Amino acid sequence: MGRDVIIACDFASREQTLSFLDRFTEEKPFVKIGMELYYAEGPAIVREIKARGHKIFLDLKLHDIPNTVKKAMAVLSRLDVDICNLHCAGTVNMMRAALEGLTRADGTRPLLIGVTQLTSTDQESMERDLWIEKPIDEVILHYAENAKDAGLDGVVCSPLEAGKVHGRCGDKFLTVTPGVRFADGDVGDQKRVTTPEKAKELGSDYIVVGRPITAAEDPVAAYRRCVAEFVD
Repeated sequence: MGRDVIIACDFASREQTLSFLDRFTEEKPFVKIGMELYYAEGPAIVREIKARGHKIFLDLKLHDIPNTVKKAMAVLSRLDVDICNLHCAGTVNMMRAALEGLTRADGTRPLLIGVTQLTSTDQESMERDLWIEKPIDEVILHYAENAKDAGLDGVVCSPLEAGKVHGRCGDKFLTVTPGVRFADGDVGDQKRVTTPEKAKELGSDYIVVGRPITAAEDPVAAYRRCVAEFVD
């Protein structure tokens, strides 16, 4: 897979999601299905969007004991999504178990990436709430190294850390980066943000863009603007 824009389809229902995707008559954008939509509609919505020809990033951020995550990943692998994820904080053993569960009998599997720190987390909240006192950049790079050691394909991080992750883990280790906003847009609840153009410059492999596209007056035009700034 080359560099791409992933649209975060953070909708509450099948109807809203399909109505949004119906606007795209010329493209089949890569889409992210997160907790809100998956918990509302279940695996059926994943199968339906996949049948429409979209690549899918299933963003459920698994984090549990290794055996539970292994069994859950075995179920998710049947959905034929393109990317799954988990929390790196679940430990290397959990990540290895997840890979084992995700890998099908024929050896194929979706890409598996690990969440380092959420883009809504900053140094202050990490220290105050999580009692992690090391610099956030060091924590993210350590989690990325753990993910690579466990055999994962990449991590979710801020675009601001993408280049550092590549420097530590190699160019082929994927960086999937939310926290992307247009220069003239609202940052919302994100703390570590940048533009599509800057994310490209910083080394992101994929950007995940939600409200700047889904809440735009013309979502197709907003998507094309993202592609023009990040991919082209």
